[in-house]
Amino acid sequence: MNKKIKASLVKKLRDRTGAGIIECRNALIKTNENLENAIDFLKTIGEIKAEKRSSYKTKQGKIFLKVKNKKAAILELNCETDFVAKEKNFTFLGREIVEKILFLETNDFNRIKLLFEKEKKEIISKLGENINIRRLKFLMGNNIISYIHHCEKIGVLLVIDSKNDLFSKNLAMHIAASKPRYLNSNIIPEKIINREKNIILNSLKNSNKSDKIIEKIIKGKIKKFKDEISLTGQNFILEPKKNVSQLLKQHDSHIISFERFEVGEICFD
Repeated sequence: MNKKIKASLVKKLRDRTGAGIIECRNALIKTNENLENAIDFLKTIGEIKAEKRSSYKTKQGKIFLKVKNKKAAILELNCETDFVAKEKNFTFLGREIVEKILFLETNDFNRIKLLFEKEKKEIISKLGENINIRRLKFLMGNNIISYIHHCEKIGVLLVIDSKNDLFSKNLAMHIAASKPRYLNSNIIPEKIINREKNIILNSLKNSNKSDKIIEKIIKGKIKKFKDEISLTGQNFILEPKKNVSQLLKQHDSHIISFERFEVGEICFD
């Protein structure tokens, strides 16, 4: 025979833990209606559920941004489904993490993950999905521009020395759309360039072209490759006949740094 549990007690437990009606009722039965023991019981069950889901793939999620007092933070928080990415507890966790990054002024990834491990497991238990703090960055600067795509899957932080606010905002939108991996071609790692050279060489292996022509082709393709993945070398989306470097000079502006996060993208470096 099922034991009757007062609805008011179930409600109290739900308010304290955020667990479902059935979970709260069962916890109260297991603990002889002791509210505090029921809370501990649900926490233990939550830990077990979180551990079970820790191996589940997290390809969905949301980008979170926060700018305050010349400081900024950007975070990619992942989950298993787009439904959970829109859920209030998931959103609350993301916002809380970027706030904490600003307070701590740190890019220490492991430190941030540990700070939120307990809270993350509690939300995993509530939502029934794995959640992963995938990456985060903290930036500082006198003029920080933030841009987040309406779907909250792409976010940009841009630290720029510029008096033209409209140009700065448009540049942040350009970064979101054009996916630059580096600020300029001078900082592209040699291993990235060498990998591209090998790809080009392999494609020309049976071309019957002379070494001189092949060298010329490689040089041109490598320049194009560098321009495509470096912000200053890219053609500006609103003025395609000019690259970003030319427009920075035109607007007497200088980029200090930028970060672009997109949910689920491959992290090259």
